[in-house]
Amino acid sequence: MSSSVDIPAETVALRGGGDFPLVGFGTWQLKGDECYDACLVALEAGYRHLDTATMYGNELEVGRALTDSGVPRDEVFVTTKYNPRSGRPELDVLGRSLEALGVDHVDLWLVHAPVDDRRNAAVWESFVKAQAAGTARDIGVSNFSGEQIDHVATATDVTPAVNQIEWRPQLHDPAVVEGHQARGVVLEGYSALKGGVLSHPVVTGIAEELDRTPAQVVVRWHVQHGIVVIPRSSQAERVRANADVGGFELTDEHMSALDGLGRRSGTRR
Repeated sequence: MSSSVDIPAETVALRGGGDFPLVGFGTWQLKGDECYDACLVALEAGYRHLDTATMYGNELEVGRALTDSGVPRDEVFVTTKYNPRSGRPELDVLGRSLEALGVDHVDLWLVHAPVDDRRNAAVWESFVKAQAAGTARDIGVSNFSGEQIDHVATATDVTPAVNQIEWRPQLHDPAVVEGHQARGVVLEGYSALKGGVLSHPVVTGIAEELDRTPAQVVVRWHVQHGIVVIPRSSQAERVRANADVGGFELTDEHMSALDGLGRRSGTRR
């Protein structure tokens, strides 16, 4: 494998005007200097998409790395999330997130998880206000079902731009993909490298054939499906390697074999 980092440049256009990079850097469970260092490595390697959340307790470190990297703010897509179970006023929380991140707006603000329909709609109304005010360029949700997306869209006449859910080959479900496409909602996956996927014989077999890592095979699978992926690592070598997927392609046979690991229930349609 090459020592350089060939990160795919593909983006997805969001309805608020943002260009959403297909490959981003996730920061869940990264804290303090570990988070700062990993984000700095990611930005130096060429990542231009950082994903954090108020629940992660690391927005300050993500923002510090963004500033210290020297990468212009308008070149980096920044996502954070609001926890509706916190009981804290949505727009106040966003204000504190912006202060911690050292930015005047986020590129994407997500409802971290659904609650009941009434609360979902109320939270989403605040998100719509944030987008109108320009403090969140695009707004979306996380861990929502199709029905929950429909509910907030109907309540506000604004459909979430993104739904971030757990996703990897073993969770692949064409009905879920089609449900998002039908609604015009971008599917973003998290925990792509968990659930035993890196040791699955189908994945390791393809990785050996292509002289790539299992993680690169999984990230590339997301990219070729047009699904946003945010791999996370605290190890600099893996941070670089995980996104080094621009220099190869999976064949149709590879994609079919990986898709075949997934479910067919359509329960999250």
